Amino acid sequence: MSDLSTLTIPLTLTDQMGRRVVVPYPPQRIVSLVPSQTELLFDLGLGERVVGVTKFCIHPAKARQQATVIGGTKNFDFEKISALKPDLIIGNKEENYQAGIEQLAAHYPVWLSDISNLTDALRMIRQVGVVVGAKTKADQLAADIECSFAQLAPVASPVPAAYFIWRKPYMVAATGTFIDDMLTRAGFANVFAPQQRYPEVSAEQLAAAAPRIILLSSEPYPFSARHVAEFQAICPSAPVQIVDGELFSWYGSRLQNSAAYFADLRATVVT
Repeated sequence: MSDLSTLTIPLTLTDQMGRRVVVPYPPQRIVSLVPSQTELLFDLGLGERVVGVTKFCIHPAKARQQATVIGGTKNFDFEKISALKPDLIIGNKEENYQAGIEQLAAHYPVWLSDISNLTDALRMIRQVGVVVGAKTKADQLAADIECSFAQLAPVASPVPAAYFIWRKPYMVAATGTFIDDMLTRAGFANVFAPQQRYPEVSAEQLAAAAPRIILLSSEPYPFSARHVAEFQAICPSAPVQIVDGELFSWYGSRLQNSAAYFADLRATVVT
């Protein structure tokens, strides 16, 4: 006799890439290939159903302890994933790699997000809620995040800023990125907006862009106080500040904390 608590039915839906995905509903064995979406699943109360995560899924701390680590976001261990027998894999267009996703999609339901702004992130949260059977919690979470950002009034004179994500070579977040949207909402004007995605820039290009402030992200490159002088030498008149990269780039439930963080930044650097 079947256990009614584990019965599933096929659910057909479309992910943020426009792909048709058929998922056993509700999914019981989920592999998450994206750190921010792993945290979202746990915050939706689905931690016990998450059987696989990446080595970069550091929130919550227990994620990598209770689930199998299946490699990185761009190098999956397919044998480990196969052994987990997932009935849903959740990934992201930018953070994962196409060849790996295609290989997984040939065998499992793979739902992909595609996020470049807050609207996309809120839609992802709500859609994931539907996919995993946690619609009410996801809808409330998205509404709370949306409300927190609505309380951030537009800044009359955004501060020209450069946001660095990497060193050797220098790389910045430019137009078309989620970080760029967060910069705007935080009250900054991206001096590298004419460029696309994550371009490499030289010290000369940075000096010519003349930002009024330089923001060094805590991730993916671990910028710290010891790097401040390096950038100060390039732009002597621009203050250099280390910022919490997770609150600028994680597009899951961590967004609950982003608006308040941006408000504090405004109080200190945005005029």
